[in-house]
Amino acid sequence: MDTGFVALQLGNIDLTVSYVVHMLFGALMSGAVLFFAYGVNPVAHAGNMGPDTLATATSKLTTVTRASAVLVFLTGGHQAGVLYTFESLTGSGRGYLVLAMLVLWLAMVAFVEMGASKLREGTDRDKVRTPAREARPFLRLASVAAVLVLVDAGLLAAGVAF
Repeated sequence: MDTGFVALQLGNIDLTVSYVVHMLFGALMSGAVLFFAYGVNPVAHAGNMGPDTLATATSKLTTVTRASAVLVFLTGGHQAGVLYTFESLTGSGRGYLVLAMLVLWLAMVAFVEMGASKLREGTDRDKVRTPAREARPFLRLASVAAVLVLVDAGLLAAGVAF
């Protein structure tokens, strides 16, 4: 089965819309995770942010990541169902990239949730520096997963096969 650019044909408008939604929300989620890990959490760790602000930012991060995870899962599932068979998912380079992306998305969401939990526990006690320090490793791991997801997506978009 050719899984190249067949989705961009006019007859596959549902698949094309699925690609667009998938990429938009994948990019939104990855960008939010990277921005939070490298823009928000260090400011909190330095003590330059109040607990209410950190709690609000954390809430927005988890809202974006949760909504994006649902949409990315649904659109990715649709794409996989249309473009792949079980054999092509588990027996080809492109299939391995798709499965790797699924694992990376799940890891990113899990790490964000763990980091956000640390932040919420602290901001509920009006703390900022300690929860930011405790959340840092999880947010960094989520960032690594986000970068790897984007690399994976680039390989799939470029049509790389191995």
